[in-house]
Amino acid sequence: MTFDPHYHPYPSYRTPAYARKGMVATSQPLAAQAGLDILKLGGNAVDAAIAAAAALTVVEPCSNGIGGDAFALVWANGRLHGLNASGPAPRSISVEAVKRAGHDVMPSYGALPVTVPGAPAAWAELSRRFGRLPLAEALKPAIRYAEEGYPVSPTAAYHWRKSFELYRGALQGAEFANWFETFAPGGRPPGAGELWASPAHARTLELIGKSEAEAFYRGELAGRIASFVREAGGFLGEEDLAAFRPEWVEPIGVKYRGYEVWELPPNGQGLVALLALNVLKGFEQLRPGDAATYHKQIEAMKLAFADGKRYVTDPLYMKEDIGALLSDEYAAGRRALIGELAGLPDAGKPKGGGTVYLAAADGEGGMVSFIQSNYMQFGSGLVVPGTGIALQNRGRDFSLEEGAANRLEPGKRTYHTIIPGFLTKGGAPVGPFGVMGGIMQPQGHVQAIMNLIDFGLHPQAALDAPRWQWTNDRTVLVEPGFPAAIAQALARRGHDIRIALESGSFGRGQIILRDPESGVLCGGTDSRTDGVVAAW
Repeated sequence: MTFDPHYHPYPSYRTPAYARKGMVATSQPLAAQAGLDILKLGGNAVDAAIAAAAALTVVEPCSNGIGGDAFALVWANGRLHGLNASGPAPRSISVEAVKRAGHDVMPSYGALPVTVPGAPAAWAELSRRFGRLPLAEALKPAIRYAEEGYPVSPTAAYHWRKSFELYRGALQGAEFANWFETFAPGGRPPGAGELWASPAHARTLELIGKSEAEAFYRGELAGRIASFVREAGGFLGEEDLAAFRPEWVEPIGVKYRGYEVWELPPNGQGLVALLALNVLKGFEQLRPGDAATYHKQIEAMKLAFADGKRYVTDPLYMKEDIGALLSDEYAAGRRALIGELAGLPDAGKPKGGGTVYLAAADGEGGMVSFIQSNYMQFGSGLVVPGTGIALQNRGRDFSLEEGAANRLEPGKRTYHTIIPGFLTKGGAPVGPFGVMGGIMQPQGHVQAIMNLIDFGLHPQAALDAPRWQWTNDRTVLVEPGFPAAIAQALARRGHDIRIALESGSFGRGQIILRDPESGVLCGGTDSRTDGVVAAW
């Protein structure tokens, strides 16, 4: 991939970072540095990714935590590996039980939407299979930050405060008291530059490291988690934690203009990004700054989301074949639905058959695309007393409707928003990429990939480019810096264009690319957050 490292067509001029021995890019500087420190201690890209991921649970707890899920794409031993560490619903839960508790839809907070956390198991599994250092070593930087404290970064402080204001009104029961004690000591959240520590979080990370996560799933921590959730009215039990194992899966991909774009298969929504790219690759003359190009991107994305909503769930429950959905024949049929005006697409019928993202690379060819989340900022609002474990609320996305693909079932994994991406060319690694943020994620993946491949932007420029975000029907949000002339042209095509007052909902991404000849790494990190590219 060739690009001019000095070409940046947008006002926020930032150049990419270059390095040879290693690179870690995240949304928080201390976490990126934690990963780089582990590289310098002799760790590889996997060790660095684990270190950064664990540190992010401490330094950006408003976006992820020990009690969340994780996914990874790993380039190692000459091929790409996929890890799905999303936890299922408890085996004792049911639609009827949720309705008996007084809910017509899955609630957002409390014990009912709590599913098995997968992140600690992801760290342990990645370390066992591909790591060079012990898991306990990789977790040391995160443990130090949790024990000693650290100054909160500006973007984290902003989202922390927004979560506090929301939770102060939404979390009324006694079961939520420990969230406020942990994350709002003294009755308020920490501000930018203020120190925050969580010794209980540090002790939990130590137990996870020493036991390679056994304490979390089949030991002391498991018992505390299950007991607390049950007391809070939930269904998660020790048997659910004990039975959990991350799953190694084969990545899915599409060919796009000489490259291969890779995502993880469902239950994640990476399929949505691939569906959109498969439609877009059939269009010629896609140009940056062109209203017709933006129109095609938006319409392809809407078609892909319609399919995703209809079909994506736990693969054990999916009725449609992924290969058929990603076929060129199916893409051609969907492409033909895109006209000159904004549409309201429905799903097709194929024939047959808060989140954090980080990228890491070492000097030996290893590369990792990693993402983890508690969902909806801090998750369920439940923090297991004495542990610092904020439990996720992924079960909130289950449907209670009869016949829905993503209907709640015991032991089922829900439709998942968090997705890592990876790019190859001719079967050789190019690098990891990702953009976090709910339904923005596949939209961010499509925009970042097109910025790199179609428009020739370097990683930093590809991330800094003004973004759009389809939300529903014909509504499209655009960032404050989005070109006004293009927004007006899209409105004339029938899009309901709305200018967002801030960029908080447009995701935060990272990209690392490797030059196949020199091995030089080129990285970028999103200007919408506090992140850096830590390079060696």
